[in-house]
Amino acid sequence: MRQRLRDTLRIAACLACLAPAANAGTTGTVKHGEIVFRAAGCAGCHTDADNDGAFVAGGHALKSPFGTFYSPNITPDPEYGIGNWSEEDLARALTDGVSPNGENYYPAFPYTAYTKMRRADIAALKAYLDTIPPVAQSNRSHDLPWYLSYRPLVMAWNWLNFTPGEYSDNPEHDALWNRGAYIAEALSHCNECHTPRDDTGGLDRELENAGTRAGPDGETVPNITSDRDTGIGKWSEDDIAYYLETGMRPDGDYAGSLMAEVIDEGLSHLDRNDLAALARYVRSIPPIQNQVRKRKKSKRGEFD
Repeated sequence: MRQRLRDTLRIAACLACLAPAANAGTTGTVKHGEIVFRAAGCAGCHTDADNDGAFVAGGHALKSPFGTFYSPNITPDPEYGIGNWSEEDLARALTDGVSPNGENYYPAFPYTAYTKMRRADIAALKAYLDTIPPVAQSNRSHDLPWYLSYRPLVMAWNWLNFTPGEYSDNPEHDALWNRGAYIAEALSHCNECHTPRDDTGGLDRELENAGTRAGPDGETVPNITSDRDTGIGKWSEDDIAYYLETGMRPDGDYAGSLMAEVIDEGLSHLDRNDLAALARYVRSIPPIQNQVRKRKKSKRGEFD
């Protein structure tokens, strides 16, 4: 009888030890998922902060030459959000640009970058998204020209501009550089904003990361290549890392507008190692001379 009692107590003790370990694993996955979430810019894009919208409940307006897109609700609400999505549904949306019902997303959703995400990061992101309080808020329809409402056109756009596939480390660079490249190219999608676009809306690869006067919301986006005259070639890696963490430039000025949002809601949440990795990668972007000047309003309120 005593032996049986001892065996029972031993088993209970083992289970008690295992329970915190399992919980720690789940907690670690959720925390990792939040880092992915922040690095990917989900908070800023899916929260209508200008109108005091609920966290990632959608409705944020993104103006473009093709019309105005409104971000969807990505809270776990089962009716209006993504509460009924599986991990596979999320992976398909991120890496293929296709919804659970088979509809193509518009490339205002940067699946062209997210396609490089690693499956473990997608799983962690799903774990974090499931912890966000659900919000029963319906999605707002995009405000687009009539001809763009024909979704199959996106398939033609994909054929011209979309190359799916997970990020692979570059053996010519070390682990820190590759970590930075993965964050920049797969998660933070830096080139999606800092690269001019051609007539189809695809990225102009000859001027990749060299800045544009027609960025998101029609804003001017700077050249972040290592060109010393028109880019950020005079910035050190420490300058870049500190800017991404705090928004302060080497000259003492601060990031404004969209970049301020990217930093406040996203990049400032990364740890120092990830910021150092991102800085290492950005500092290595080949120089492209491309002077990008801010657009100025005329007396009639139009931009020159």
